[in-house]
Amino acid sequence: MKRLVKQFFNRLFSGSAPIISLIILLVASLYLMSGATHNSAQFSQQFSVLLGINALAAILLVGLITKNLITLIKQYRRRQVGSRLTAKLVIMFVILSVTPVSVVYYFSLDFLQRGIDSWFDVRVEKALSDSLELSKASLEERMNDLVTDVKQQASELVNTTDGLVALKLNELRLDSKASELTLFHYSGHIIGSSTANTRQLITFGLKEKTVGKARKGEPDFGLIPFSDISVDKNSGINKGNIRIRIAVPVASPDPVAEGRVLQALYPVTPRMNSLATTVQIAFSDYNELTYLRTPLKYSFILTLSLVLMLSILSAIWAAFFYARHLVAPVTNLVKGTLAVAKGDYTIRLPLPGNDDLGNLVRSFNDMMHQLTMARESAELSQQQLESSHSYLQGVLANLTSGVLTLDTHHNLITSNITASQILAVDLTDYIDKELELIVDDHTFLYFFLDAIKPHLENSDKQWTEEITLFAKEGRQVIMCRGTTLPDGGFVIVFDDITQSLQSQRNAAWGEVARRLAHEIKNPLTPIQLSAERLRHKYLNTMPAEDAEVLDRSTNTIVQQVETLKQMVKAFSDYARMPAVELKTIDLNSLISEVLDLYQDTKTNVKINTQLDNTMPHIEADINRMRQLLTNLIKNALEAMEEQTEGELIITTECAKKAACHYVELQIKDTGPGIPHNMFSTLFEPYITSKPKGSGLGLAIVKKIVEEHGGVLWAENNQSPLNAQTMGTNGNQSGATIFIRLPVVSIKNKKSTDSPAAQLDLLNKGNNNAAT
Repeated sequence: MKRLVKQFFNRLFSGSAPIISLIILLVASLYLMSGATHNSAQFSQQFSVLLGINALAAILLVGLITKNLITLIKQYRRRQVGSRLTAKLVIMFVILSVTPVSVVYYFSLDFLQRGIDSWFDVRVEKALSDSLELSKASLEERMNDLVTDVKQQASELVNTTDGLVALKLNELRLDSKASELTLFHYSGHIIGSSTANTRQLITFGLKEKTVGKARKGEPDFGLIPFSDISVDKNSGINKGNIRIRIAVPVASPDPVAEGRVLQALYPVTPRMNSLATTVQIAFSDYNELTYLRTPLKYSFILTLSLVLMLSILSAIWAAFFYARHLVAPVTNLVKGTLAVAKGDYTIRLPLPGNDDLGNLVRSFNDMMHQLTMARESAELSQQQLESSHSYLQGVLANLTSGVLTLDTHHNLITSNITASQILAVDLTDYIDKELELIVDDHTFLYFFLDAIKPHLENSDKQWTEEITLFAKEGRQVIMCRGTTLPDGGFVIVFDDITQSLQSQRNAAWGEVARRLAHEIKNPLTPIQLSAERLRHKYLNTMPAEDAEVLDRSTNTIVQQVETLKQMVKAFSDYARMPAVELKTIDLNSLISEVLDLYQDTKTNVKINTQLDNTMPHIEADINRMRQLLTNLIKNALEAMEEQTEGELIITTECAKKAACHYVELQIKDTGPGIPHNMFSTLFEPYITSKPKGSGLGLAIVKKIVEEHGGVLWAENNQSPLNAQTMGTNGNQSGATIFIRLPVVSIKNKKSTDSPAAQLDLLNKGNNNAAT
């Protein structure tokens, strides 16, 4: 987003488009100002447009100048060639443009102020004011005469009763030429009225101010407009009437009665009405112009200031524009120098002419030609070096061992393909980087770095280390050898011996199992037949007491022979386990299927499950996994045979909730626990703590887990398995077998277990001889 905004402003404030737009805006602004100076009303209408145009022009110029100024400042701070010359040219142009424009601006302000003041004549203003005062004086004199007449009429109404008021008012109106006479109570109630216009009877009621003056015995008079007032559309002069209103108090013969007021309306002659209206309109127009004089001055001054500002900004921008063109040859030379610094020796600068700058550019081009020849010689040497390097890479690529070379700072210099294959990491992405960066991205290599780092820090001449990793495909054993080079670097050679060790161990235990099965199986049948013959021949011929001893003894021999036969069968199964057939299975469903076999079994053990329904499927041999579950459940139940109440809990869950790379199976019992002296050999063949049993159950479980690329370990429920923390008797509140298996997509994912978690996991596996 920021990049798009930057590109937009670069396009806006570069090229010819801003210059053309600026010229159009300035011409339009000057045209509007010229037309407005002849018509003040037009100026007031166009002022907003004029201000907006000038503001746009100012913003455009400020943007252009700001861009050029920022560029110049950056170049000046970096001491680029040509930046100081550009700064001097810009300052010179600004001084040459601002000085004359400032002088013109000063005299233009004075001209504007004097020109606007000349629009107004003081004598005309005085004449209009005197005319208005004359009109007011004439009307006031007329109103004073009418007040006297109305008072005379009021005196004649003193003794007139309410019933004769209307007739008396009509008589007085006709004598006085009033347009309307009305007699009011102080409350505003009309006692009687007489008017010359019967369609508009009693147009104006009694005012509170009039009542207040009447109580004091004072008259009230003034001018009021009548309802038929209209204005001529052509001349703008009122054609209606203005009435003179006179109100005087009327004495009452009854002192207790409510006071009365006589209100009279007199028309003004049309001639006087027209003249008064004309004077009023002219005076109002002149006052409006007088009121607008100061705003007009400020508006013209603001416009002139904007034009001045635009002119100065245009001159500053022109200074940047022409200065940039003047120093262009120097800029080209600088760009050529930077290109050479980056390794581009093919650049050639155009000759600006035959002046001093032209000679400088010509010398630069000659120097570039010589550098090109020197570079070709260096490239030939580089090719020879690369040929030797390719030979070495070919040798390393065909080695069956992984090879790494490090510098003195433990940065990876070279690696072969076998090293990437063994570590399951593309090491070509980490050339010239520290080993710690590889471990940060691939945490399962933490133990690899942890094992070789002491040798690297001590600069051991020759060293060998066997390293166990829990890689993507499961447990991995690496035999690592290292040598310190004379220059302080290191060479590390390593092999993956996981399969070799596993094959040796499986072959050894298989051979042991085969031999034991063969050696034990041969004498079993004769022993069993001999015991049965003794029982058959002598049981019925002996006394009862001796017969009972013989019967018990022969039964014991037969039962033990059967036990040995089962042990021989277990040996044979361990020695000849078929190949694994991996399929995608649901571990939770398999657990439920196996537990169904124990539902009807009479036992004192309560079986509970805590299965994670969100757990993904795994790739496994379903028959082997069924055998694994059967062996573990059988061992747990046998461990709790002597308890009155026992509990077996089977739990499944993801090893990591955020990224489920492994599923974990837990078989937990409440038996006596595992003796601490058995942890180191717990999963080895022929190791058992039970009086009966072959000791192959957990060994077979271990082998199945190994075939599936998993890991297993055991813990007593009270605390994690550690011989140093266990009690001497090893009696704990039950034990738990942990099995961790990869999910279906483990081959496509990287290990995200933390180094601490992997270290804890491998320590548990090593302490218990687990995978």
